[in-house]
Amino acid sequence: MDDLVPVIDISRWGDGPAAQAEVAAAVDHACRTVGFLQVTGHGVPDAVLASTLDALDGLWDLPEEAKAAWRSPSAEINRGYAPLGDESLSYSLGVDAPPDLFEAFNIGPDVVPDEPAYQVERHRFFAENIWPAETPSLRPALVAYFDEVVSLAHRLTTIFARALGLPDGFFEAFTAHSTDTLRAINYVRRPGSPDPLPGQLRMGAHTDYGIVTVLWADPVPGLQIVGPDGAWHDVLPAPGALLVNLGDLLAEWTNDRWRSTVHRVVPPPAGIDGPSRRRSIAFFHDGDHDALVEVLATCTSEDDPPRYAPVLAGEHLMAKLVGPRNRELSTATSTLGDRAAAVTS
Repeated sequence: MDDLVPVIDISRWGDGPAAQAEVAAAVDHACRTVGFLQVTGHGVPDAVLASTLDALDGLWDLPEEAKAAWRSPSAEINRGYAPLGDESLSYSLGVDAPPDLFEAFNIGPDVVPDEPAYQVERHRFFAENIWPAETPSLRPALVAYFDEVVSLAHRLTTIFARALGLPDGFFEAFTAHSTDTLRAINYVRRPGSPDPLPGQLRMGAHTDYGIVTVLWADPVPGLQIVGPDGAWHDVLPAPGALLVNLGDLLAEWTNDRWRSTVHRVVPPPAGIDGPSRRRSIAFFHDGDHDALVEVLATCTSEDDPPRYAPVLAGEHLMAKLVGPRNRELSTATSTLGDRAAAVTS
């Protein structure tokens, strides 16, 4: 495995100005060069994660017909169960590809405030969560984990602001009613499953859409990212670490000073007999649906003018979400640049 993604202990942020400067510099370097990092000292309790995984395993083990009853009612509602082959994430980058080989379960905030900024999007970004009746432990476990990673995401954006030379708390004005989503993913190949189609992946090549993603993943091979050299590199999480990567909106905000990195999940090698499983839990901190994202003045110059037009975060996110589900090439702005060739390699 490549030693490409640095491990940063963010618990040091509480150790005073010198430690904060070191953490911010390390984060800035990772975001400039690879767009992925691993964080330790993140504060998410082991017991909360263990309960979440146990509850999710109960969901994944349900019969397919039971899980199918808890599907999302439409492509615009990021809630509930998504079966194997329901999406093809490469469509989010405008690339036609076979259906992806994963199943997923999505939630948002379980309690939605009775405030206009939330209520105006109750039909989409803040729709009710869908909780399978067969797995009563799922709701308390996922809500507890959701709350932990919401807090972590805000700590990360505090560090991001310092690393970018912005005022402390800069991102809070854009994340007061963030369209946060937790997506649990199960990649499983059971005995007798057919081989993947040509070009078919467990999860197709894509960039994430919003500000920052926090990812727990089994230490099982499969995740690959495009490195600074333009090649695919394997990534395995370090013990106790959570993976963190940037989304398109942050790349646009920073005028590509920071990278929204292309990544994918590849199937197990051909010829491996028996079952093969990989689990992950991704938390997407995507900003307020009505937040206007404009290139930061601190990330431009006469020689490097703004590369992106202003965009509403919610419009960008929705254009990215529905493409893979409807098998339509996304019309959202791409941050790929000269990395586009990697998507089809």
